[in-house]
Amino acid sequence: MLYYLFSPLKEWWFGFNVFRYITFRAAMASVTAFALTLILAPAMIRWLTALKVGQRIRQEQEVGNLYNLHRHKDGTPTMGGLLILLALIGSTLLWADLLNLKVMLAVALTAALGAIGFADDFAKLKAGDSRGLSAGRKLLWQCLAALLFAGILLTDPSYPTTLEVPFFKNPIVDLGLLTIPFIVLVMVGTSNAVNLADGLDGLAIGCTTMIALCLTVMTYLSGHRVLAGYLRIPFVPGSGELTVFCGALVGASMGFLWYNSHPATVFMGDVGSLALGGAIGSVAVLIKKELLLVLVGGIFVLEALSVILQVASFRLTGRRIFLMAPIHHHFQLKGWPESKVTIRFWILGAVLALLSLSTLKLR
Repeated sequence: MLYYLFSPLKEWWFGFNVFRYITFRAAMASVTAFALTLILAPAMIRWLTALKVGQRIRQEQEVGNLYNLHRHKDGTPTMGGLLILLALIGSTLLWADLLNLKVMLAVALTAALGAIGFADDFAKLKAGDSRGLSAGRKLLWQCLAALLFAGILLTDPSYPTTLEVPFFKNPIVDLGLLTIPFIVLVMVGTSNAVNLADGLDGLAIGCTTMIALCLTVMTYLSGHRVLAGYLRIPFVPGSGELTVFCGALVGASMGFLWYNSHPATVFMGDVGSLALGGAIGSVAVLIKKELLLVLVGGIFVLEALSVILQVASFRLTGRRIFLMAPIHHHFQLKGWPESKVTIRFWILGAVLALLSLSTLKLR
Protein backbone atom coordinates (compact mmCIF):
# COMPACT_ATOMS: atom_id res chain seq x y z
CA MET A 1 0.00 0.00 0.00
CA LEU A 2 2.67 2.51 1.03
CA TYR A 3 4.75 1.43 -1.96
CA TYR A 4 2.14 2.82 -4.35
CA LEU A 5 1.31 5.79 -2.15
CA PHE A 6 4.79 7.22 -1.70
CA SER A 7 6.91 5.94 -4.61
CA PRO A 8 5.32 8.32 -7.16
CA LEU A 9 6.11 11.24 -4.85
CA LYS A 10 9.84 10.85 -5.54
CA GLU A 11 9.39 13.44 -8.30
CA TRP A 12 8.32 15.92 -5.62
CA TRP A 13 10.99 15.00 -3.05
CA PHE A 14 13.88 12.58 -3.60
CA GLY A 15 13.51 11.13 -0.09
CA PHE A 16 10.41 9.19 -1.15
CA ASN A 17 12.63 7.20 -3.53
CA VAL A 18 13.54 4.99 -0.55
CA PHE A 19 10.15 3.28 -0.85
CA ARG A 20 11.37 1.68 -4.08
CA TYR A 21 13.99 -0.35 -2.24
CA ILE A 22 13.08 -3.84 -1.07
CA THR A 23 15.64 -3.75 1.74
CA PHE A 24 14.08 -0.62 3.26
CA ARG A 25 10.54 -1.94 3.02
CA ALA A 26 11.56 -5.35 4.43
CA ALA A 27 13.17 -3.67 7.43
CA MET A 28 10.13 -1.47 7.97
CA ALA A 29 7.80 -4.46 7.61
CA SER A 30 9.75 -6.27 10.32
CA VAL A 31 9.64 -3.28 12.69
CA THR A 32 5.94 -2.71 11.96
CA ALA A 33 5.01 -6.35 12.59
CA PHE A 34 7.01 -6.38 15.82
CA ALA A 35 5.39 -3.16 17.04
CA LEU A 36 1.89 -4.34 16.08
CA THR A 37 2.39 -7.55 18.02
CA LEU A 38 3.58 -5.77 21.15
CA ILE A 39 0.77 -3.21 20.97
CA LEU A 40 -2.09 -5.62 20.22
CA ALA A 41 -0.98 -8.52 22.45
CA PRO A 42 -2.26 -7.26 25.84
CA ALA A 43 -5.75 -6.58 24.47
CA MET A 44 -5.73 -9.89 22.57
CA ILE A 45 -4.71 -11.83 25.69
CA ARG A 46 -7.43 -10.13 27.76
CA TRP A 47 -10.00 -10.91 25.06
CA LEU A 48 -8.99 -14.58 24.83
CA THR A 49 -9.03 -14.85 28.61
CA ALA A 50 -12.50 -13.32 28.78
CA LEU A 51 -13.72 -15.84 26.19
CA LYS A 52 -12.16 -18.62 28.30
CA VAL A 53 -10.11 -19.75 25.31
CA GLY A 54 -7.65 -21.66 27.48
CA GLN A 55 -5.28 -24.53 26.83
CA ARG A 56 -6.53 -27.91 28.05
CA ILE A 57 -3.82 -30.20 29.41
CA ARG A 58 -4.56 -33.90 28.91
CA GLN A 59 -4.54 -36.18 31.95
CA GLU A 60 -4.63 -39.57 30.23
CA GLN A 61 -2.46 -42.31 31.71
CA GLU A 62 0.05 -42.36 28.85
CA VAL A 63 0.96 -38.72 29.50
CA GLY A 64 0.70 -38.81 33.27
CA ASN A 65 4.28 -37.74 33.99
CA LEU A 66 4.09 -35.03 31.38
CA TYR A 67 0.87 -33.74 32.91
CA ASN A 68 2.70 -33.06 36.16
CA LEU A 69 5.22 -30.93 34.25
CA HIS A 70 2.57 -29.01 32.31
CA ARG A 71 -0.47 -28.81 34.55
CA HIS A 72 0.40 -25.24 35.59
CA LYS A 73 -0.30 -24.22 31.96
CA ASP A 74 -3.92 -25.35 32.09
CA GLY A 75 -6.16 -22.43 31.19
CA THR A 76 -3.41 -20.31 29.59
CA PRO A 77 -4.99 -18.38 26.68
CA THR A 78 -4.46 -20.07 23.34
CA MET A 79 -5.28 -19.12 19.72
CA GLY A 80 -2.68 -16.35 20.04
CA GLY A 81 -1.71 -17.22 16.48
CA LEU A 82 -4.41 -14.74 15.48
CA LEU A 83 -2.00 -12.08 16.71
CA ILE A 84 0.78 -13.43 14.50
CA LEU A 85 -1.53 -13.45 11.48
CA LEU A 86 -2.71 -9.89 12.08
CA ALA A 87 0.83 -8.57 12.41
CA LEU A 88 2.28 -10.63 9.53
CA ILE A 89 -0.45 -10.03 6.98
CA GLY A 90 -1.13 -6.45 8.04
CA SER A 91 2.53 -5.47 7.81
CA THR A 92 2.97 -7.25 4.48
CA LEU A 93 -0.04 -5.51 2.95
CA LEU A 94 1.28 -2.20 4.22
CA TRP A 95 4.81 -2.43 2.84
CA ALA A 96 4.82 -4.95 -0.04
CA ASP A 97 3.98 -4.61 -3.72
CA LEU A 98 0.39 -5.86 -3.70
CA LEU A 99 0.47 -6.66 -7.41
CA ASN A 100 3.23 -9.21 -6.92
CA LEU A 101 1.74 -12.68 -7.45
CA LYS A 102 4.25 -14.47 -5.24
CA VAL A 103 3.60 -12.20 -2.26
CA MET A 104 -0.15 -12.60 -2.62
CA LEU A 105 0.18 -16.39 -2.89
CA ALA A 106 2.28 -16.53 0.29
CA VAL A 107 -0.23 -14.34 2.13
CA ALA A 108 -3.20 -16.35 0.84
CA LEU A 109 -1.77 -19.75 1.80
CA THR A 110 -0.72 -18.50 5.23
CA ALA A 111 -4.24 -17.16 5.82
CA ALA A 112 -5.86 -20.36 4.50
CA LEU A 113 -3.84 -22.65 6.76
CA GLY A 114 -4.46 -20.24 9.62
CA ALA A 115 -8.19 -20.59 8.98
CA ILE A 116 -7.88 -24.39 9.12
CA GLY A 117 -6.00 -24.07 12.40
CA PHE A 118 -8.67 -21.70 13.71
CA ALA A 119 -11.38 -24.27 12.90
CA ASP A 120 -9.36 -26.91 14.74
CA ASP A 121 -8.88 -24.68 17.80
CA PHE A 122 -12.55 -23.72 17.79
CA ALA A 123 -13.56 -27.38 17.66
CA LYS A 124 -11.36 -28.03 20.72
CA LEU A 125 -12.94 -25.09 22.52
CA LYS A 126 -16.44 -26.26 21.66
CA ALA A 127 -15.74 -29.83 22.80
CA GLY A 128 -14.00 -28.64 25.95
CA ASP A 129 -10.97 -30.92 25.53
CA SER A 130 -7.70 -31.16 23.58
CA ARG A 131 -9.23 -32.93 20.57
CA GLY A 132 -10.23 -30.84 17.58
CA LEU A 133 -10.85 -31.66 13.93
CA SER A 134 -10.13 -35.24 12.95
CA ALA A 135 -6.71 -35.81 11.44
CA GLY A 136 -8.32 -36.83 8.15
CA ARG A 137 -10.43 -33.68 7.82
CA LYS A 138 -7.55 -31.41 8.73
CA LEU A 139 -5.25 -33.13 6.24
CA LEU A 140 -7.87 -32.91 3.50
CA TRP A 141 -8.29 -29.15 3.91
CA GLN A 142 -4.53 -28.65 4.03
CA CYS A 143 -4.11 -30.61 0.80
CA LEU A 144 -6.86 -28.62 -0.94
CA ALA A 145 -5.29 -25.30 0.10
CA ALA A 146 -1.85 -26.44 -1.09
CA LEU A 147 -3.31 -27.81 -4.34
CA LEU A 148 -4.95 -24.47 -5.12
CA PHE A 149 -1.68 -22.69 -4.33
CA ALA A 150 0.25 -24.98 -6.68
CA GLY A 151 -2.31 -24.65 -9.47
CA ILE A 152 -2.19 -20.85 -9.41
CA LEU A 153 1.60 -20.76 -9.12
CA LEU A 154 2.10 -22.94 -12.19
CA THR A 155 0.09 -20.51 -14.30
CA ASP A 156 3.16 -18.26 -14.05
CA PRO A 157 5.36 -19.23 -17.04
CA SER A 158 8.48 -17.83 -15.33
CA TYR A 159 8.25 -20.31 -12.43
CA PRO A 160 10.73 -23.19 -12.96
CA THR A 161 9.58 -26.76 -12.38
CA THR A 162 13.10 -28.07 -11.88
CA LEU A 163 14.28 -29.61 -8.61
CA GLU A 164 17.09 -27.67 -6.97
CA VAL A 165 19.37 -29.57 -4.57
CA PRO A 166 21.59 -27.81 -2.01
CA PHE A 167 25.33 -27.89 -2.82
CA PHE A 168 24.64 -28.63 -6.51
CA LYS A 169 25.11 -25.93 -9.15
CA ASN A 170 22.54 -27.25 -11.59
CA PRO A 171 19.01 -28.69 -11.20
CA ILE A 172 18.87 -32.47 -10.87
CA VAL A 173 15.62 -33.11 -12.72
CA ASP A 174 12.61 -31.34 -14.20
CA LEU A 175 9.59 -32.52 -12.21
CA GLY A 176 7.06 -31.42 -14.81
CA LEU A 177 3.52 -32.25 -13.66
CA LEU A 178 4.94 -33.92 -10.55
CA THR A 179 5.63 -30.39 -9.33
CA ILE A 180 2.03 -30.16 -8.08
CA PRO A 181 2.07 -33.19 -5.73
CA PHE A 182 5.59 -32.23 -4.67
CA ILE A 183 4.42 -28.73 -3.65
CA VAL A 184 1.45 -30.21 -1.79
CA LEU A 185 3.79 -32.56 0.08
CA VAL A 186 6.10 -29.71 1.07
CA MET A 187 3.24 -27.49 2.25
CA VAL A 188 1.39 -30.12 4.25
CA GLY A 189 4.58 -31.55 5.71
CA THR A 190 5.91 -28.17 6.81
CA SER A 191 2.68 -26.98 8.41
CA ASN A 192 2.24 -30.21 10.37
CA ALA A 193 5.90 -30.27 11.42
CA VAL A 194 5.60 -26.79 12.96
CA ASN A 195 2.38 -27.91 14.63
CA LEU A 196 4.14 -30.87 16.24
CA ALA A 197 6.97 -28.66 17.51
CA ASP A 198 4.56 -26.31 19.26
CA GLY A 199 4.65 -28.08 22.60
CA LEU A 200 6.96 -25.99 24.80
CA ASP A 201 6.98 -22.28 25.62
CA GLY A 202 8.72 -20.40 22.83
CA LEU A 203 10.04 -23.48 21.03
CA ALA A 204 8.19 -23.27 17.71
CA ILE A 205 8.16 -19.48 17.42
CA GLY A 206 11.85 -19.19 18.32
CA CYS A 207 12.86 -21.71 15.65
CA THR A 208 10.54 -19.99 13.18
CA THR A 209 12.41 -16.74 13.77
CA MET A 210 15.72 -18.41 12.84
CA ILE A 211 14.22 -19.86 9.66
CA ALA A 212 12.56 -16.57 8.71
CA LEU A 213 15.86 -14.69 9.07
CA CYS A 214 17.55 -17.19 6.76
CA LEU A 215 14.72 -17.02 4.22
CA THR A 216 14.87 -13.22 4.26
CA VAL A 217 18.40 -13.43 2.88
CA MET A 218 17.48 -16.20 0.46
CA THR A 219 14.50 -14.38 -1.02
CA TYR A 220 16.47 -11.19 -1.62
CA LEU A 221 19.25 -13.06 -3.41
CA SER A 222 16.86 -15.22 -5.45
CA GLY A 223 15.08 -12.12 -6.74
CA HIS A 224 18.28 -10.24 -7.64
CA ARG A 225 19.42 -11.24 -11.13
CA VAL A 226 23.06 -10.21 -10.68
CA LEU A 227 23.57 -11.72 -7.23
CA ALA A 228 21.69 -14.90 -8.16
CA GLY A 229 23.88 -15.27 -11.23
CA TYR A 230 27.06 -14.71 -9.22
CA LEU A 231 26.05 -17.30 -6.60
CA ARG A 232 24.69 -19.66 -9.27
CA ILE A 233 21.36 -20.05 -7.56
CA PRO A 234 18.03 -20.01 -9.43
CA PHE A 235 16.89 -16.51 -10.33
CA VAL A 236 13.13 -16.37 -9.77
CA PRO A 237 11.63 -13.16 -11.20
CA GLY A 238 9.51 -11.28 -8.68
CA SER A 239 10.65 -13.35 -5.71
CA GLY A 240 12.68 -10.47 -4.27
CA GLU A 241 9.45 -8.89 -3.04
CA LEU A 242 9.03 -11.89 -0.74
CA THR A 243 11.82 -10.32 1.33
CA VAL A 244 9.18 -7.94 2.66
CA PHE A 245 6.95 -10.88 3.63
CA CYS A 246 9.85 -12.64 5.35
CA GLY A 247 10.81 -9.44 7.15
CA ALA A 248 7.26 -9.17 8.47
CA LEU A 249 7.44 -12.83 9.53
CA VAL A 250 10.62 -12.12 11.52
CA GLY A 251 9.02 -9.14 13.27
CA ALA A 252 5.76 -10.93 14.06
CA SER A 253 7.64 -13.97 15.38
CA MET A 254 9.89 -11.91 17.64
CA GLY A 255 6.90 -9.95 18.92
CA PHE A 256 4.98 -13.10 19.74
CA LEU A 257 8.04 -14.64 21.40
CA TRP A 258 7.97 -11.68 23.81
CA TYR A 259 4.77 -13.13 25.28
CA ASN A 260 5.28 -16.80 24.44
CA SER A 261 8.69 -17.18 26.10
CA HIS A 262 8.82 -19.24 29.29
CA PRO A 263 6.60 -18.94 31.25
CA ALA A 264 4.21 -18.24 28.39
CA THR A 265 1.29 -15.88 28.87
CA VAL A 266 -0.30 -16.97 25.59
CA PHE A 267 -0.03 -19.95 23.23
CA MET A 268 -0.30 -19.75 19.45
CA GLY A 269 -2.62 -22.73 18.98
CA ASP A 270 -3.11 -24.47 15.65
CA VAL A 271 -4.18 -21.18 14.09
CA GLY A 272 -0.60 -20.02 14.60
CA SER A 273 1.41 -23.18 14.02
CA LEU A 274 -0.33 -24.21 10.78
CA ALA A 275 -0.12 -20.64 9.47
CA LEU A 276 3.59 -20.38 10.27
CA GLY A 277 4.24 -23.68 8.53
CA GLY A 278 2.35 -22.38 5.53
CA ALA A 279 4.37 -19.16 5.49
CA ILE A 280 7.70 -21.00 5.65
CA GLY A 281 6.69 -23.67 3.14
CA SER A 282 5.24 -21.21 0.62
CA VAL A 283 8.38 -19.05 0.60
CA ALA A 284 10.62 -22.10 0.17
CA VAL A 285 8.52 -23.28 -2.79
CA LEU A 286 8.36 -19.84 -4.39
CA ILE A 287 12.15 -19.38 -4.37
CA LYS A 288 12.95 -23.02 -5.24
CA LYS A 289 14.47 -23.92 -1.87
CA GLU A 290 12.12 -26.79 -1.06
CA LEU A 291 14.82 -29.33 -0.22
CA LEU A 292 16.73 -26.75 1.80
CA LEU A 293 13.81 -26.83 4.25
CA VAL A 294 15.14 -30.16 5.47
CA LEU A 295 18.28 -28.34 6.64
CA VAL A 296 17.08 -24.89 7.68
CA GLY A 297 13.97 -26.38 9.29
CA GLY A 298 15.90 -29.30 10.75
CA ILE A 299 14.35 -28.89 14.21
CA PHE A 300 10.85 -29.22 12.76
CA VAL A 301 11.97 -32.19 10.65
CA LEU A 302 13.40 -33.85 13.77
CA GLU A 303 10.13 -33.31 15.65
CA ALA A 304 8.06 -34.83 12.86
CA LEU A 305 10.49 -37.69 12.30
CA SER A 306 10.44 -38.58 16.00
CA VAL A 307 6.66 -38.98 15.85
CA ILE A 308 6.82 -41.10 12.70
CA LEU A 309 9.50 -43.38 14.16
CA GLN A 310 7.68 -43.67 17.48
CA VAL A 311 4.39 -44.68 15.87
CA ALA A 312 6.06 -47.09 13.41
CA SER A 313 8.13 -48.75 16.13
CA PHE A 314 5.17 -49.20 18.48
CA ARG A 315 2.93 -50.65 15.78
CA LEU A 316 5.59 -53.01 14.42
CA THR A 317 7.34 -54.12 17.61
CA GLY A 318 5.16 -52.90 20.48
CA ARG A 319 8.10 -50.88 21.80
CA ARG A 320 8.72 -47.14 21.95
CA ILE A 321 11.98 -45.55 20.81
CA PHE A 322 11.50 -42.39 22.87
CA LEU A 323 9.99 -41.87 26.28
CA MET A 324 7.47 -39.73 24.45
CA ALA A 325 7.14 -38.07 21.05
CA PRO A 326 7.56 -35.40 19.75
CA ILE A 327 11.15 -35.53 20.87
CA HIS A 328 11.09 -32.36 22.97
CA HIS A 329 8.87 -34.25 25.44
CA HIS A 330 11.41 -37.08 25.52
CA PHE A 331 14.04 -34.69 26.87
CA GLN A 332 11.57 -33.29 29.38
CA LEU A 333 10.87 -36.75 30.73
CA LYS A 334 14.64 -37.34 30.86
CA GLY A 335 14.76 -34.53 33.41
CA TRP A 336 15.73 -31.51 31.30
CA PRO A 337 14.00 -28.29 32.44
CA GLU A 338 11.62 -26.90 29.82
CA SER A 339 13.66 -23.73 29.31
CA LYS A 340 16.83 -25.76 28.72
CA VAL A 341 15.15 -27.92 26.06
CA THR A 342 13.82 -24.82 24.31
CA ILE A 343 17.08 -22.86 24.35
CA ARG A 344 19.13 -25.81 23.16
CA PHE A 345 16.72 -26.34 20.29
CA TRP A 346 17.05 -22.63 19.45
CA ILE A 347 20.84 -22.99 19.37
CA LEU A 348 20.57 -25.94 17.00
CA GLY A 349 18.10 -23.95 14.87
CA ALA A 350 20.56 -21.06 14.61
CA VAL A 351 23.40 -23.42 13.60
CA LEU A 352 21.19 -25.02 10.93
CA ALA A 353 20.26 -21.58 9.59
CA LEU A 354 23.95 -20.67 9.27
CA LEU A 355 24.67 -23.98 7.53
CA SER A 356 21.81 -23.28 5.13
CA LEU A 357 23.30 -19.90 4.25
CA SER A 358 26.61 -21.61 3.54
CA THR A 359 24.97 -23.53 0.69
CA LEU A 360 24.89 -20.25 -1.24
CA LYS A 361 28.64 -20.57 -1.86
CA LEU A 362 29.31 -24.26 -1.34
CA ARG A 363 28.01 -25.38 -4.72
